[in-house]
Amino acid sequence: MSQIDDLPPLRDVVREFELDAKKSLGQNFLYDLNLTARIARAAGPLENVTVLEVGPGPGGLTRALLAEGAKKVVAIERDTRCLPALDQISRRYPGRLEVVSGDALEIDMAAIAARASGPVHICANLPYNIGTLLLIRWLEIEPWPPWFDRMVLMFQREVAERIVATPNERADYGRLGVLAGWRTKANILFDVPPSAFNPPPKVTSSVVDLRPRPQPLECDPKLLSQITQAAFGQRRKMLRQSLKGMVAGSRMVDPQALLEAAGLEPTRRAEEIPIEGFVRLARALSEA
Repeated sequence: MSQIDDLPPLRDVVREFELDAKKSLGQNFLYDLNLTARIARAAGPLENVTVLEVGPGPGGLTRALLAEGAKKVVAIERDTRCLPALDQISRRYPGRLEVVSGDALEIDMAAIAARASGPVHICANLPYNIGTLLLIRWLEIEPWPPWFDRMVLMFQREVAERIVATPNERADYGRLGVLAGWRTKANILFDVPPSAFNPPPKVTSSVVDLRPRPQPLECDPKLLSQITQAAFGQRRKMLRQSLKGMVAGSRMVDPQALLEAAGLEPTRRAEEIPIEGFVRLARALSEA
C-alpha cells in the first residue's frame, strides 16, 4: 500500500482511536489507500470542486479526495467516535475539510452546497443501511437540475445493478432503475471485493457514477416514485391489477383509465414498461 500523504496508515488510525466498525451504522471501512485514491479520481477532476462525503469513518476516502486536489471536502459523520480521526486530517489539510457531526438523513445538504463556490460533487462509500434511501432523496430533488453536478457512490453490487437496470435486465429493473435512469446517466465504474473492507461484507460492492441529465422528461418526481412503487410492488401482476388501490389527492384512481391516458396496455407488467411509459403514467396520475 502506497501512502498518499504523511498521515498514519488507516489501520493505525483505527487502532489509535478504537474505531471498530459498527454493524448498526452500516459501517465497513476501506483501508486500502490505493483503492480510495481510485474512487477519488473517478469523482474528478476535483480542482475548484467542493465534495460532499457521507459516512467518512476514519477518513480513508476523505484523505484521498483532499490529496487528489478537492478544493474542499464537507464530511457528514454520525459516529462521534470518528471525529478525532477526522480532526487529524483537518489539521493536515487546513481550511479544506469541514466535518459536520450528525445524521445525513436529517441534515440540509442543499444549504451546505449553497455555501460552496464552484461545482459540488457527492462522493461516498455510503453506509449500507441508508445508501438507497439517500440516493432516492437525491433523485427526487426539486428543482432540477440539482445542487450537485455529479455523484460517485459505492453500493452493494446488487443495488448498483438495480440502479443502472433497464427493461432489458428485467430481473433487476425496478423503481430505482426508473428514477435513476429518468434523471441521471448512471454507469457502474468498477467492483470492490469484500476483502478490501474491514470487516469484510458478504457481498461485492460497486462504484457507480451518476451524472444529472440537464432536461429529463417532465413529470412530478413524487408521483413517479408513487407509481413505480405500486407497479413494482406486485411486479408479477399485470398493471391493471398492480395499480389498484392508488390514490390521487383523496380519490381512488381507476387503473384502466390511467393506463389508457398513458397509452399503455393494461395487460403489460411493470418490468416491460420503459422509463418514458412511467413518466406518462405519472403525468396521467397528476391530471387525475
